[in-house]
Amino acid sequence: MTAAGEPAGALDGIRVADFSRVLAGPLCTMILGDLGADVIKVERPDGGDETRGWGPPFVGEDAAYFLSVNRNKRAVALDLDDPGHREAARRLALASDVLVENLKPGGMARFGLGYDELSAARPGLVYCSIGAFPPGPEAGRPGYDVLIQAMSGLMSLTGPEGGEPTKVGVALVDVMTGLQAAIGILAALQARERTGRGQRVEVTLFGTSVAAMVNQAANHLIAGVVPRPMGNAHPNIVPYQVFHAADGPFVLAVGNDAQFAKACGAIGRPDLAADPRFATNAGRVRDRETLLAELEARFLAEPVARWLQAFDAAGVPAGPVRDLHDVFASPEGRTMVASLPDAARGALPIVRQPIELSSTPATYRRPPPRLGEHTAEVLDELGVPASP
Repeated sequence: MTAAGEPAGALDGIRVADFSRVLAGPLCTMILGDLGADVIKVERPDGGDETRGWGPPFVGEDAAYFLSVNRNKRAVALDLDDPGHREAARRLALASDVLVENLKPGGMARFGLGYDELSAARPGLVYCSIGAFPPGPEAGRPGYDVLIQAMSGLMSLTGPEGGEPTKVGVALVDVMTGLQAAIGILAALQARERTGRGQRVEVTLFGTSVAAMVNQAANHLIAGVVPRPMGNAHPNIVPYQVFHAADGPFVLAVGNDAQFAKACGAIGRPDLAADPRFATNAGRVRDRETLLAELEARFLAEPVARWLQAFDAAGVPAGPVRDLHDVFASPEGRTMVASLPDAARGALPIVRQPIELSSTPATYRRPPPRLGEHTAEVLDELGVPASP
């Protein structure tokens, strides 16, 4: 619930029972928590969510990895193999508006917490299952992000040209899946406003990764193109990639023919825009190598700052290649950081929720919980004995 003096969140009054762990599910529920929901995270007593130990770095006993996706939650420690704890978990589920889980298929049903059983007792429940693969021969296989990046094709088109398949530098599939799950849950809650009934929301890492291929998937389905790694180049737009100046790399992102003409003027090569081979994007894609050789030779003659100043003056999208130190030192990067008070760990720097709502903004009310920190509090609310 929103603290006194804070504006009510968009999801104020919504309770979420979070039976998920690692990244996709916890990210999803953190988003719901940031938007005002009361999120109750259920963990096993013997260690809890394994990301608590995915460090260093650590703050106290918990890894930064865990802290990154578990704010705005209360934590309950329950052993679902214990009948009393299972009953407490069931009471929590039936007192919630949303349940999120990412156990293996059939895992929740084994504990009496499956969708069919719970929805029969609470028709308004929105039940979100996050899995690795859609129904089929791979459905029961565990799904870590790097495995899905490999099996969904993402790794096949990532990395340097001619190099080995490469994973993205963060667990991007997990992150995207958490976002898709949150969207599905919000849609189901909106539908419940009309019908009074909840529904099951199912999202898979594999499906999310394949859907995220967008233009690359369309290139293949429509024209049979099998994309290969192109380094930092774009398969459908030129010039749209990393270039090297005399003192380092920068990105030039030309999205249309007018921008290309401006870019050529900015670097003192208007002749390139006038060349019939390069007048349209389709032509630039066809003669990619010829054009890039001309641009690269020009860029190597001056430092990054010179080119970025010229492109900025011309209204052409371009920017430096930053590391995270540079990002959070920049004016725009600083706007994405907040400080979350934590009596146990000290003030925690966090990355702010990027969703900006004018009337019901995201709030940061609770630091990531310690394992089982709110067990007694939540069980008391549910009317369950403190030691179920």
